[in-house]
Amino acid sequence: MSQPSDVVFDPAAAYPGITTLRAALARRDWAGARAVLDSVSPSDRTALIRTCGDEKDLEDFLRYVLRADPRDGAAAALLGFHLVHLGWEIRTAAWAKDVTKEQWAGFREHLRKAELVLIDAAAYNPGDPAVWTSRLLSARGLSLGIAEIRRRYDRLNAAVPHHLPGQMELCYSLEPKWFGSWEELHAFARDCALAAPPGSPHGGLVAEAFFARYGAADDDAERARLVRDPQLQADLQRVAHHSVLHPGFAREYGWVRAANAYATLFTLLAERPAAARMFGLLGNLATVDPWGPSEENAASNFRKARAWALGGAQ
Repeated sequence: MSQPSDVVFDPAAAYPGITTLRAALARRDWAGARAVLDSVSPSDRTALIRTCGDEKDLEDFLRYVLRADPRDGAAAALLGFHLVHLGWEIRTAAWAKDVTKEQWAGFREHLRKAELVLIDAAAYNPGDPAVWTSRLLSARGLSLGIAEIRRRYDRLNAAVPHHLPGQMELCYSLEPKWFGSWEELHAFARDCALAAPPGSPHGGLVAEAFFARYGAADDDAERARLVRDPQLQADLQRVAHHSVLHPGFAREYGWVRAANAYATLFTLLAERPAAARMFGLLGNLATVDPWGPSEENAASNFRKARAWALGGAQ
């Protein structure tokens, strides 16, 4: 089986709606933006809104849209994600101890602005999954605690069950560095994956939870114990057959992340046929996590694993 030798990290390669939505936003065409968002599934809509929340200088435009129609949930969710993105840009990805007082102040100011927008949006649109997903992110950033985060997730899940973007947000909050434990994270990810329809990409939640724990391990000995843990491996295999290895595995939102996570996992476990199946699906579509800390490093690891899995030089 031949595969392209290049590696593509651009999510728009798999989800062309990103390019269309970005173009509409760049020309300040809200009708065009809504046409894109209204034509896709709830998960795709939330993912598009979150992905394009990093577009430059959106705040004034989206506030203009909301003044014209305060009930526009898509505009409110996009503004919420945009404000949170701006806040994280100020905070940076530094460890908390290395963030200055000025950075913390700017970060919290933007997240509080997002909260004000999203509180109104949730009142107008209590069943909008993008609004609740954005509220999960702002709650984590503002350290509102796991009880409030779970309350928001429950509202989301009641409105739209199996909403993968929202489930990803709760997974992040369940990591020990935030408000949970590895056991809570793994149990939630496994239960979500198995409750989702067969062939859905939700299995990626379990693989990503594993790699979050694997990456946080103190040393190689602890990582080796994780790889050998019988319960973890049993759950990973069970979920894989319900998701990425299912004959009906669908190329819906999240499939690229799920297939990359399992390609990495199957490579780590030296399960060549299963890894080859993932690379056969992916072609040249990659994600940085969990292949490496940077695109350059991830691309190199992706190519090496693909060559091993498919049995030929790349």
